[in-house]
Amino acid sequence: MFLRTESFNDFLKLYPVIAFLTGLHILLWLIMDVFSFPFAVEWKQLGVGNNFLVSQGEYWRLLTPIFLHAGLSHTLFNSFTLVLFGPALERMLGKVKFIIAYLLAGIAGNIGTYAADPGAFHSHLGASGAIFGLFGIYAYMLFARKDLLDQASSQIIGVFIVLGLIMTFLQPNINVLGHLFGFIGGLALAPPLLKNIKPGFFFR
Repeated sequence: MFLRTESFNDFLKLYPVIAFLTGLHILLWLIMDVFSFPFAVEWKQLGVGNNFLVSQGEYWRLLTPIFLHAGLSHTLFNSFTLVLFGPALERMLGKVKFIIAYLLAGIAGNIGTYAADPGAFHSHLGASGAIFGLFGIYAYMLFARKDLLDQASSQIIGVFIVLGLIMTFLQPNINVLGHLFGFIGGLALAPPLLKNIKPGFFFR
């Protein structure tokens, strides 16, 4: 389920949404942080999350932080996690539902961050809220749709969810609320998204 054995070209064909998002992460990092193209700094500042600016009407900042990252390690870590855990859900849900789940979970994380302190002026960015939304969908499967997972996959998912939540509170400079509300967003989205998925989806 999570073991990637495809060639690069096959991966692009089988999981176009994951491939696009990963490529976008890297492209934006190159444009804004490495090559510093004209206006790149300004573009990044226009895209990062900022509760105070959202309260002033810049509502796009509830979406755009999902695609931006703070440096190479941040970009690679989130991209690797997405490549590891995203393909199974893209295959299960289909491209459209996966995009909806990913974006809405990311937005939920940013709304939760905003609601906790609307006046905060500090910046936040990263795909972690959206990725934790995927974990939320998997968590729903663990408790309510066990028929969609085999035992090995259930154990892997359970371990990563627990580790992810623990590291959320232990690592510095983490948007804790973004992670938690992204996760909750995934949990909330899971029932309608998985409603028509047949048991044993991965074992056919």
